Amino acid sequence: MTDAAIELNDLEKQSINEIPHPSLADGSSIYGSTKIFPDYQAENGETYFTLVHGLAHESSVSFVAVLQATRALRKGFETAIYFYGPGSLNCLATRGFPTTGNSAFPGEHNINNQLKTFIAEGGKVYCCRFGLSLHGAREEDLIEGVIPAHPLDVQDALIYYARKGAIINSTYQL
Repeated sequence: MTDAAIELNDLEKQSINEIPHPSLADGSSIYGSTKIFPDYQAENGETYFTLVHGLAHESSVSFVAVLQATRALRKGFETAIYFYGPGSLNCLATRGFPTTGNSAFPGEHNINNQLKTFIAEGGKVYCCRFGLSLHGAREEDLIEGVIPAHPLDVQDALIYYARKGAIINSTYQL
């Protein structure tokens, strides 16, 4: 317990003492480490395409999609991410409170930072202009390197990457 003494009744003390908390020391392994599938690397010309239709901080969907795309890029795939609908808001450089760039909570800029890394390592990021407009977001506020795209490009980008034989990861959050 902390230095601040909490007064507990007998049943609260009994409940706490039934099972030690935590039962394992920090660093204890509670999961196995066997990787089942091979660590595939891209073959010549292979492509990986991710569609993201999810808001930052509403769930982990958008962030995990960016992490997966980054991993594919590092495996040698030509990799692109296309944010559309509310997902377009993930591309804003103006996130922050009380001023842009300041994190109001730990992790507020996870997606921003990961997108900057993804772009710096050679990935392409597309952002639907209509998705931005639905939420009053400005194109001029996009993270540097994000490519603004026409609303009709969402479907055609999907067709383009499908015809290239891309592995397509489509994430959607309600």
